[in-house]
Amino acid sequence: MSVARIERLADGRRRVRLVTADETARACPTCGVFATRMKGSAVTRPRDLPYGESGLEFRWHKRRWICREADCPRRSFTEQIAQIPAGARPTARLRSAAGRRVRDAGSTWPRSMVPRSPGRRSPRSPARSWTA
Repeated sequence: MSVARIERLADGRRRVRLVTADETARACPTCGVFATRMKGSAVTRPRDLPYGESGLEFRWHKRRWICREADCPRRSFTEQIAQIPAGARPTARLRSAAGRRVRDAGSTWPRSMVPRSPGRRSPRSPARSWTA
């Protein structure tokens, strides 16, 4: 992934616009053939670990490719990378941190996905704040 642009939002957060830099992302996930024709584009909003006080908002501008393999049942697909598989919104880094939080604090997955301010505890949460 590479950063195409960063925008400052009215509430102080930053919106980071990303594009795919990995050429292997255009390989069909079903047959593995590299696509050469683009069908269109899509914008997704992956979630990652909190950063700073104001936070970041991501927009990934992905391309939709046409699979050129005649025998492949998949006609089109969007770019995907290992850190953010197709259809996933949380990054691998965020899923890993949430998993550690579930394991260490006895929390649940939905509660783990909510970032907390350092030192602030939920009434039902034992003793940990959001840390990676």
